[in-house]
Amino acid sequence: MEGKGNLEAAIEQLLNVEKQMRLAGDVTSTTKAVIDILQLCFEAKDWKALNEQIVNLSKKRGQLKQAVTSMVQQGMQYIDQTPDLETRIELIKTLNNVSAGKIYVEIERARLIKTLAKIKEEQGLIAEAADLMQEVAVETFGAMAKTEKIAFILEQVRLCLVRKDYVRAQILSRKINPRVFDADPSKEKKKPKEGDQVVEKAPADIPSLLELKRTYYELMIRYYSHSNDYLEICRCYKAIYEIPSVKENPDQWIPVLRKICWYLVLAPHDPMQSSLLNSTLEDKNISEIPKFRFLLKQLVTMEVIQWTSLWNTYKGEFEGEKSMLGGPLGDKASEDLRQRVIEHNILVVSKYYSRITLKRLAELLCLTIQEAEKHLSEMVVSKALVAKIDRPMGIVCFQIVKDSNEILNSWAVNLEKLLDLVEKSCHQIHKEMMVHKAALKV
Repeated sequence: MEGKGNLEAAIEQLLNVEKQMRLAGDVTSTTKAVIDILQLCFEAKDWKALNEQIVNLSKKRGQLKQAVTSMVQQGMQYIDQTPDLETRIELIKTLNNVSAGKIYVEIERARLIKTLAKIKEEQGLIAEAADLMQEVAVETFGAMAKTEKIAFILEQVRLCLVRKDYVRAQILSRKINPRVFDADPSKEKKKPKEGDQVVEKAPADIPSLLELKRTYYELMIRYYSHSNDYLEICRCYKAIYEIPSVKENPDQWIPVLRKICWYLVLAPHDPMQSSLLNSTLEDKNISEIPKFRFLLKQLVTMEVIQWTSLWNTYKGEFEGEKSMLGGPLGDKASEDLRQRVIEHNILVVSKYYSRITLKRLAELLCLTIQEAEKHLSEMVVSKALVAKIDRPMGIVCFQIVKDSNEILNSWAVNLEKLLDLVEKSCHQIHKEMMVHKAALKV
């Protein structure tokens, strides 16, 4: 009781000093008095008094911004030294309430909410943690370091993915422009002009830009895996593969390159997939995994792929991905792989045949006539190729029927080319005749 009385007396004395300095507008002395009050409560381990004094000092009439900022920063230093979790949460909530709505302590408030969300997640309250994090829009904070902003948004995305709120995860992920990861940190920053907002340095526990790049793409892989968007997953792995630290270490880039190959094979055929496929084949590192080079080569080559022999060759590799970086390829992946092989085979047939019977098409695809018709119809609907099926006759026609205007235009172009050739020939003949005439005169 005597110790508590001494603490109250010391606080009362310091409060009088703080009042005099505050009314006099002395920033340095007011800040020192405020910090000393908090320090006294902390040394006495009186956490209730500490919380009360933080609220009390923040509500003082005409309280200086610098004093409030220093008080919140000082209070944040005591969070890790609290005796139990309940006291810690109480202190965080007190500091959070004090900093709410004050722009000059918005960064401190964001850090407090992040700490509180981490505690909630450890307690298993994922929904509460995600809701807390979404309260803060760090992209509007001018004074916060770029890496800290990105790390905060990535934490928001991660909690949404854990919560399985994929729509909100996508909205939050769009706040990060992937180009920001390609910025060169070695370039000197421009010196801030007078009046410009000074950007704070990121805390020591915030990862580097390249580490954040990897985290960003790993989270995006989790997001795209939900909708089985294989091409986007492949592009994410490609971005991870381009990170210097990954490319220098074979233990890291080989699993990533394997994943790129698998997702390229699983992705539906389109110009982007074709471009990525060719660029991956040109990569020198692909020769280190010859099985996958051969797999990609089969897709590029216009030849029919036998599904049974392909699956027997790559089944072990396919199932072995479970133990590799990034985990298994997904439950639907084996079905989709077969679907892609069938689509590739139909495209190959359409290149070599203008007309073919459904029976022969089914034989080439190793399918029943009904399955062959179904897959062909799906490809026509998705506009992957142009085809018409004559069901009574059982014939598939891959030719594009041209209308009268297109035929006339092609004739006009051909006639124009023919006349150009005739004109060039006449010119050459006339030139030869002139040369011979000149020779005879001599």
